[in-house]
Amino acid sequence: MIWNPNKECMSRDEMSALQGKRLNKIVTYVYHNVPFYRHKLQELDIRPDDIQTIEDIKRLPFTTKQDLRDNYPFGLQAAPRSEIIRVHASSGTTGNPTIVGYTRKDIGVWSECMARCLTAYGISRNDTFSVSYGYGLFTGGLGAHYGVEHLGASVIPAGTGNTEKHLKLIRDLGITGIACTPSYALYLAETMDRLGITKDQIKLRVGAFGAEPWTEQMRQEIEERLGLKGYNLYGLSEIMGPSVSYECEEQNGSHICEDHFYPEIIDPVTLEPLPMGETGELVFTTLTKEGMPLLRYRTRDLCSLIPGDCACGRTSIRMGRIEGRSDDMLIIRGINVFPSQVESVVLGMQEFAPRYMLVVDRKNNLDTLQVQVELRQEYFTSTFDTPAAIDALEKKLANRLKSVLSISAKVQLKAPNTIERSQGKSAHVIDLRKL
Repeated sequence: MIWNPNKECMSRDEMSALQGKRLNKIVTYVYHNVPFYRHKLQELDIRPDDIQTIEDIKRLPFTTKQDLRDNYPFGLQAAPRSEIIRVHASSGTTGNPTIVGYTRKDIGVWSECMARCLTAYGISRNDTFSVSYGYGLFTGGLGAHYGVEHLGASVIPAGTGNTEKHLKLIRDLGITGIACTPSYALYLAETMDRLGITKDQIKLRVGAFGAEPWTEQMRQEIEERLGLKGYNLYGLSEIMGPSVSYECEEQNGSHICEDHFYPEIIDPVTLEPLPMGETGELVFTTLTKEGMPLLRYRTRDLCSLIPGDCACGRTSIRMGRIEGRSDDMLIIRGINVFPSQVESVVLGMQEFAPRYMLVVDRKNNLDTLQVQVELRQEYFTSTFDTPAAIDALEKKLANRLKSVLSISAKVQLKAPNTIERSQGKSAHVIDLRKL
C-alpha cells in the first residue's frame, strides 16, 4: 500500500523540480524572517534569487546543533509566536534544551508523513495501534499519535511504563500495531513470558521501532517473540520527529520523505558532498517547514543513500542503516546523552575531580548507564570516609544527573587517580552494547 502516490512515486525529474522550487521558497522565507540565516547568507554574498535549483543547495551554509544552542530559545524560529501551536524540545549539552516550534501546517505535514510510514508498514484504518513512545516534550509520542489519527486507524496513547496494564490492553483490545523503542519491545516480550501470555494470544503484526540503535539480530528476536514484523522508523526533533524516513515491506533501506526533507551525505571532516552510495554524515534541509526551518542541518548520523526505484513502487531516495555518529552523542533509551552534559554536572560539584567515565550496557534488553567519577583527594581522605557518606554523595550526584540527562544513571565513586588516563584524546565512554 502507498499513502500518497503523487509524492512517493514521482519521477526523479519531477522530484528535483519540486525540490528546487521549494528550496528557493524556503531560502527566501528564512532570509526575511531569521536574522541568523540572513547574516550567514550575506556573509557568503548569496541572495534568495541565486538559489533556483536543488543543485544550488551546495552553496548554502550548514547548520549545527551548536547554532541551535547559541540561538536558544527562539532565535531560529521563522514564524511569529502567534502562529506556533506546539513546542517540542530535545536535550542540550549545557542544560538548555533545543526548542522546536511547529505551525498548524507543520503538524499537518508531520501527520501526513507519518501516515506514509504507517501505510508502508501495512497499517490501515482497520487497525488498532498502540503508541508507546514517550509523550510530552519528546517528539515520538505525539508524532506517531497524530499520524495514526491522520491515517484513520484507532490510536491507543499507551506511552511508556505500566507494562502489565499495557499488555492486558494489547491482548483484550486486539491491538495490531505498536510504535516504541526496540528495547521496550523486548521488555514487553519478557513481561509476557513472566505473565504467561503467549504470542498466539495477541494480535500484534506490525512494529514501528526507532529512537535508538538496534541490530538485525535484535529485529529477529523481537519478531520471533512478539509474532510481528518489525520496521525501522527514523526522525529527529530538529527536522520534524518520527516520519523523516521509513522502511517498506522490501526492507532495503528507509524511504525519505524527500519532498519535505532533502538529504545529503557529506564528508564530516572536509564537509564536501560524497557520491551516492558512500558512507558519510547525513544532512537534511527542511523544504516546507514554517516554524523552524533548517538549512543543511548536520545530523551527525553516519549512513549512506541508496539510489534507484524500490520494488514496492516508491521512487524516493532511501537511507541505509545508521552506522554510527560523527560526534560523541549517545542514544540511551531513546534519549540523547552527551558526555559533556555529565562533565558539566561533575565540574559543578566541588567534591569531584574532572575525571569521569560513562559505561553504557544493555541488560535484559534495556540500556543501562553507569557514571564513574573520581573523588578529589581531600574529600576521599577526610569527609567522605564512611559508607553512609559515600552513599549520600552518590545519590546527590545521581539526582543532579537525572535532572540534566532526563534518564537515571547509576553512580560509582572512584578513588583518586583510578580512572584510566589517555595520552591522546580523552576517552569518556565505554559502550558495551552490541549495536
